[in-house]
Amino acid sequence: MGELRMTGERPPWEGLDGTDRHEVCLIAARSGDRRALDVLLPDLTPLVWHVARGHGLDRSTAEDVVQTVWLALLRNLGRITQPRALAGWLVVATRREAQRTWTPSRRESSLSDEMAEQQESNIGLPEDAALVDDRDQRLWRAFGKLSQRCQELLRLTVLAGRAEYRAVAEALSMPRGSIGPTRGRCLGTLRAHLEAEGGSR
Repeated sequence: MGELRMTGERPPWEGLDGTDRHEVCLIAARSGDRRALDVLLPDLTPLVWHVARGHGLDRSTAEDVVQTVWLALLRNLGRITQPRALAGWLVVATRREAQRTWTPSRRESSLSDEMAEQQESNIGLPEDAALVDDRDQRLWRAFGKLSQRCQELLRLTVLAGRAEYRAVAEALSMPRGSIGPTRGRCLGTLRAHLEAEGGSR
């Protein structure tokens, strides 16, 4: 009866977002509310995924790392002392697992795979394919020339979609107010590299 009553209640995370949402979901998950995990997984998997990819892992290895990190979270639900910092905990766990499995030879294949993934979501008319392919190849070559710090920041604030600045700041150990300006500088550097590659068109 207790479980039925719990699942029929309005979820405590309804209307919340960002770290507030993650905190409430983690606390609910500790209490056995499985719906909370159904919220956390889609919210934070893009973040975990891009951290793994940012460490040079190919698609298959990154998928294994993502799964390992979520299993680690399930095992440690009761040990996370700061539920609001869940995104940071996941990033640290992903970094450690990615570093454990990383080899230098995977770096270039990771960028190529990531470029292909972005293209898959932007497939247009056949006559546009060649132009898109050329543009994306130049973009990813330029991205690969950025510092590791810039690549990680852009992955977390642009590619990961839902990641918010507060969570990114915690994950990268940066002041929240510096995320926007640093992101702007990184995008400027990316733009310069892209122009050196032959422009954005």
